[in-house]
Amino acid sequence: MGIARGASRRRQLMAWCVHAYTALGLVAAAGMAVLAIDGQQHEASFRWAFLLMLLATLVDCTDGVLARAVRVSEVLPGFDGRRLDDIVDFLTYTAMPLLLIWCARILPPAHQAWLLAPLLASAYGFSQVSAKTADGYFLGFPSYWNVAAFYLYVLDRHVVPLPGWFSIGVLAGLALLVLVPVRYLYPSRGGPLSRLTTVLGLVWVAMIVGVGCLMPTSADRASAGNQALEVLVLVSLVFPAYYMVASWAISWRIWRQQRCIRAEEDASVSRAPEPPDGDSP
Repeated sequence: MGIARGASRRRQLMAWCVHAYTALGLVAAAGMAVLAIDGQQHEASFRWAFLLMLLATLVDCTDGVLARAVRVSEVLPGFDGRRLDDIVDFLTYTAMPLLLIWCARILPPAHQAWLLAPLLASAYGFSQVSAKTADGYFLGFPSYWNVAAFYLYVLDRHVVPLPGWFSIGVLAGLALLVLVPVRYLYPSRGGPLSRLTTVLGLVWVAMIVGVGCLMPTSADRASAGNQALEVLVLVSLVFPAYYMVASWAISWRIWRQQRCIRAEEDASVSRAPEPPDGDSP
């Protein structure tokens, strides 16, 4: 009896540790807010804010695996880890990246209100019951505003100044994609291309870390080593492009398969013999 009780307590402790690990994203979000605001005075703070975003993303990519291994929902049924995860994700993937875009003045001052588009679109996306499909996909663009903020900032500051209409177009376009029910890859849930996406994602993370290390501490585009930074940023764009194109291709294939199935069902119904007329002899 005592052994069973001790084992139960150990499982509960492990489950709480997993929830605490997820909650590290909240600590990262607080740090992002402080650094984004400080970045208005000290450009180097933006670099550390992005590194915190990367850390929060790595936590989010791994906490689900730990939660399933420990079976937190069974051990602590009174605590909703998914709700905690959604709170952390909304802050680290949406609210803090959009705050950073505002603090970095990436959009023209007269057009900052465009940041409300991704904010409201993500609120809609996070509230959808079908935001994650049973077959292992995100439904609608999964609010990767941290990635959008990173590239808009780095390209504008250290590669080539971005026109305001381009940045607005990127944010508005991605906000629209949140509302469109297209499947997007969800590597940690398995499914097609999960292994390839995971491997490419790890390479991409290494490149992002490299960009962070090469990023100058001021907005001076003539800083030493900037050429290597530009090349690394442009090469790293291959992975986001792969992710979007692969997701759209899979969605198109699934849509065609479903359309063919419906067409076959309609054809089988039309070929079915009509019931005999009850009035005929």
